[in-house]
Amino acid sequence: MLAENSKGNYTFIRGIGPFSAAVTAHPGFAIVHARFLPLIALNDGYKRVERHLQEVQRPLEALCGMELRIPQVLSREAFDEFNRPYIERLKAWGLDVAGANPVTRTNVAFETNAVAEPMLAGFYYTVPSTVRGETFVLSGAPEIATREGGVQIVARGNTSAEGLRQKLDCILQVLGAHLSEMKLKWEMATAVNVYTIFDVHPLLAPVLLPTLGTASHAGLIWHYARPPVSGLELEVDARAVKTEFIL
Repeated sequence: MLAENSKGNYTFIRGIGPFSAAVTAHPGFAIVHARFLPLIALNDGYKRVERHLQEVQRPLEALCGMELRIPQVLSREAFDEFNRPYIERLKAWGLDVAGANPVTRTNVAFETNAVAEPMLAGFYYTVPSTVRGETFVLSGAPEIATREGGVQIVARGNTSAEGLRQKLDCILQVLGAHLSEMKLKWEMATAVNVYTIFDVHPLLAPVLLPTLGTASHAGLIWHYARPPVSGLELEVDARAVKTEFIL
């Protein structure tokens, strides 16, 4: 599953059309996280990403992650329609690597203070670095288990404490597998984000915090938001970066 983006100076785990599953910077490089506050309309955001990478003298291929916010949860068909121009934009930038999209993504819908149009909340890119320590980004993972015969939503429609536990167990297993494949550990993470409108507090001490280990010392960020596709209720992503700033 691992693939190399030699022009962008990072390794990635192949995902699906709209995004890769995870990225980690090559030795001698580090991933930088740039955020927009206030958020910026996605179409304008593309231009800002291009300009910023030019300003820091990095190629477009250095782009390795995007953080999107959409107005509302979408049907599967509407989600596919939303993804088409996004995928075409990345291809136009020349980011396709052997038929795979190397760029990670988290894409969620705020439950309150919703955005009026698709917005760009942030992005990630690689830069040369002499700072020690691995940097990585994990794409947002919802409660989807892939089994023979298709994709299954874990505990579909069940938002009880037990249902949420099953969902979280699935997500942590998926993300943990991505970390293991890249020979990384949860303890390296500098930020972990949880996206849900349901009460996950009872699951923090028995499930989430023990998995994160010392990464939990940085705290957790809970976004009152939903995953992008109808039927999903919980999503988690994570990153390890040395540089983070607001544009």
